[in-house]
Amino acid sequence: MNWGVIIAIVVVAAGVAAWTAATWTQRRTEREAFALRQEMQNLLVTQAQGLTAQLGQLSQSVTQQLGQVSQQVQSGMASTGTLVSDAQRAVSVQLQSATTIMGTLQQQLGKVEQSGRDLSDAAKAIEGVLGGAKTRGLLGEVALERMLADTLPIAAYEMQHRFSSGEIVDAAVRFGDKLVPIDSKFPLDDFRRMLAEGEEARKGFVVAVRNHADAIAKKYIVPGENTLDFALMFVPSEGVYYELLMSSDSKGVPLDVYCRQKHVIPVSPNSLYAHLSVILMGLKGLQIEENALRLHASLSGLKTQWDNFAAVYEKLGTHLRNAQQSYSEADRKLDRARDALDQMAQGVLPEAPAKALETPEK
Repeated sequence: MNWGVIIAIVVVAAGVAAWTAATWTQRRTEREAFALRQEMQNLLVTQAQGLTAQLGQLSQSVTQQLGQVSQQVQSGMASTGTLVSDAQRAVSVQLQSATTIMGTLQQQLGKVEQSGRDLSDAAKAIEGVLGGAKTRGLLGEVALERMLADTLPIAAYEMQHRFSSGEIVDAAVRFGDKLVPIDSKFPLDDFRRMLAEGEEARKGFVVAVRNHADAIAKKYIVPGENTLDFALMFVPSEGVYYELLMSSDSKGVPLDVYCRQKHVIPVSPNSLYAHLSVILMGLKGLQIEENALRLHASLSGLKTQWDNFAAVYEKLGTHLRNAQQSYSEADRKLDRARDALDQMAQGVLPEAPAKALETPEK
């Protein structure tokens, strides 16, 4: 045998078999790769379709939400525009009103300033005309009388009350059967001098007020003529009254304390109202007390009348009881007489009373 040929045939056969196997393997691999590609394409198509649907839904939802947001934004902008417009109109109206008010205030301030200047000029003119102490005293009396008339009943005070000594106090307030003297002749000249000359003249002002308090206490506090144990010193100005409260004598004793030690109470127009209010309350208390006394007297008279009525009523009761007894006795006798008449009408003679059958003694 020719081994070389056999080997060549075997080699060729092996090569053919190897080629055939390689070709079959390649074809199978290609078929598997094609199937895998087909499956991947189907999967991609399915996922793409799902994503497309989700994107469509998402786009629709976003579109709806954007539409709603747009409507809300437009509505808010419209409301904001309306509010801004209203606010602008309100601010404009307020500014116009404020401008008008400021103009009116400026006009009124101008009038007030002019009135103040006119009043100052008039006060200076009056001061020049009424410069005398006597005239100023009369003005104080007029102011005091006006305040009394505005506060108290006309029967509760008296102007120009005269004492037995001949002294005349400017006013006296009646407090029951007592009097409260009020003096209005305050030493204003010394106060004016103090204002003009400064603190050096304060000593003179203090001395004048002390002397005036002494005179009031001596002339007007007269318990023997039914005055109370104090009097009022009417200071016609709050400014003067303040200076009185702030002043002291050389020993450091406040001026108002000295006055009170003399039983003289300094009062300004405002504090006089307070004192008069207290006096008015006291007068009302006295009136209530008088009414209570009259009521007590009326009740006492009523009790006497009641006692008299009770005595008459008791006597009437006695008479009524006696009349009742007499009526009952008469009623019984009437019943007996009626019974006797009934028996007689029936032909039966009534029995004679036991006393009628008794034989009288000889």
